[in-house]
Amino acid sequence: MKLRSLLFVPGDRPERFAKAATSGADAIIIDLEDSVALDQKSVAHAAVVEYLASDRGGVPTFVRVNPVESDLCQADVDAIIPVLPDGIVLPKTEGARSIRHLRSMIDGEMPPVLPIAAESPGGVLDLGTLREVAGDLVGISWGAEDLPAAMGAATSREADGSYTPPYEMVRSLTLIAAHAAGVLAIDTVFPGFKDVDALAAYARRAARDGFTGMLAIHPAQVTVINEAFTPSPEQIAHAQAVVAAFAANPGKGALQLDGKMIDAPHLKAAHAILARV
Repeated sequence: MKLRSLLFVPGDRPERFAKAATSGADAIIIDLEDSVALDQKSVAHAAVVEYLASDRGGVPTFVRVNPVESDLCQADVDAIIPVLPDGIVLPKTEGARSIRHLRSMIDGEMPPVLPIAAESPGGVLDLGTLREVAGDLVGISWGAEDLPAAMGAATSREADGSYTPPYEMVRSLTLIAAHAAGVLAIDTVFPGFKDVDALAAYARRAARDGFTGMLAIHPAQVTVINEAFTPSPEQIAHAQAVVAAFAANPGKGALQLDGKMIDAPHLKAAHAILARV
């Protein structure tokens, strides 16, 4: 599944579902957690079920349920599983045990899960255990808002918008955990949706570092994110040249290309770029 951009939409705003699906996002995430007030949960359930049962135009639809430890998750699961979303976004995941807990709540097939896996100190420490349930996952993401709140931090960001050291470490650990599990690495949201230049710089950095996609909170972010996670013509041409060079020299472990040495890791990276195309 190609997931460069995943756009959140509140679960109690059904008039926005179809609009989000035509934003160009690779998937939409209908939210039943933070963006829906407690007295609107049942309204959101009905709206999500109606949308999931409709013709959605082929755009994958994920649903963010409430945390498995809450009193609300079972009701979310019971509502959406009969109409089977394309994936479940699980907030405040604490490693493999949260995924197993979710599985135990579902009577029948469990859709692929995208855990938001570093929103608590325990979730950070348990990131590595997600390898144990890799077959249940489509990717791994993280959040930069709940964790500092849980730790009593004033903010997760410096004045220029970059992360402070503890949260930059968590971002890196999430990236590594996703690749260790062999699933997509999805970077967290960029809150300043009106600052297009800053968003583009952040998304390009994420793609450079090895993330494969990013969460979005506004339709205006989708095009910028998609561009950042789509290989450029120059990247594609270089990847094709690397693959061609090794194809023309079978049995060689290292070659020269454009005055630089290339070896097996370069070939693996080239194949990854072409797979994204």
